[in-house]
Amino acid sequence: MGEIIGIIIALAIGALAGWLAGKVMNSEGSLLRNIILGVVGGAVGSALLGLIGFPPSNIIASIIAAVIGACLLIFIARLITKK
Repeated sequence: MGEIIGIIIALAIGALAGWLAGKVMNSEGSLLRNIILGVVGGAVGSALLGLIGFPPSNIIASIIAAVIGACLLIFIARLITKK
């Protein structure tokens, strides 16, 4: 039961972080895209912040890490798709 709640919380944080990153980066997308960007961005952001000595330790820090990671992913996607 605890694992299911953890997954639901991760998806909620991912959705919020993806939505925030979309607003910050002025990027439009579906809710599913935002959730994916937020969840993957959370992993990327947490890893990057951990490397510099600031691993996320609470929900607010996790959201910030996910937004940073999702913004980075949006930026990289724009570089790749730019012609």
